[in-house]
Amino acid sequence: MIPLKDNIPTRHFPIVSVALIVANLLVFLADRYTGEYVQVVQRIPGMGYVEARQFVGGLSARYAMIPAEVTAAPTVAGLTVFTSMFLHANWLHVGGNMLSLWIFGNNVEDTLGRLRFIVFYLATGVAAAAAHILSDPSSTIPTVGASGAVAGLMGAYLILFPHARILAIVPLFVFSSLTEVPAVLVIGLWALLQFLNASLLGGSGMLRGGGVAYFAHLGGFVAGVLIILLLGGRGLVDRRRRWQEEHEFYWR
Repeated sequence: MIPLKDNIPTRHFPIVSVALIVANLLVFLADRYTGEYVQVVQRIPGMGYVEARQFVGGLSARYAMIPAEVTAAPTVAGLTVFTSMFLHANWLHVGGNMLSLWIFGNNVEDTLGRLRFIVFYLATGVAAAAAHILSDPSSTIPTVGASGAVAGLMGAYLILFPHARILAIVPLFVFSSLTEVPAVLVIGLWALLQFLNASLLGGSGMLRGGGVAYFAHLGGFVAGVLIILLLGGRGLVDRRRRWQEEHEFYWR
């Protein structure tokens, strides 16, 4: 299913979430502008050698995180843990992450406040990178994407707003339906898929050849849950609700 929006209003305009979305999009466009696509030959298990178009150069070539480099020289390559969070592989990658950042990030920002939200976002991104590195410290495959930090937001959202409803596109065989789905179901199914994929593919050559960093998703998600619980969990929302009862104006 593809989430589109939730039913939880915000009391303040989510300026940090919007700024992160704009920053990610600008970096993505700069990355596309400074790189190029080339024809390469890749070996795909079960299919043999096939030709494909691969993006090379650009910002990703310099600022993507490579686990083996971070492991070998953390003081030199450690900065890529942060820079890689603003890089994306393609339009689908950046589009999906930014949509999720908007859906789940605005309410988490509204609950935590802007400063704590920035720290939370970066902390879960670092936790995601650490989980990915630990899953294969010798990997030389460049890693990019805000997925780990976004997964942290989803973990926090699950704790803060378990009864929220998400408007989502739900596939029904060859058709699709626009339906409101409980947030617990949307996020729970997503987390289950990450766990299953990490368990089934984590030790195989499929991940070593590139693909989705499932361990990063799980690391960010678990970090998001733990950090938000340490900060007060649902009690943060109760304080937010009391504020709303005293003020009539809030954003939707």
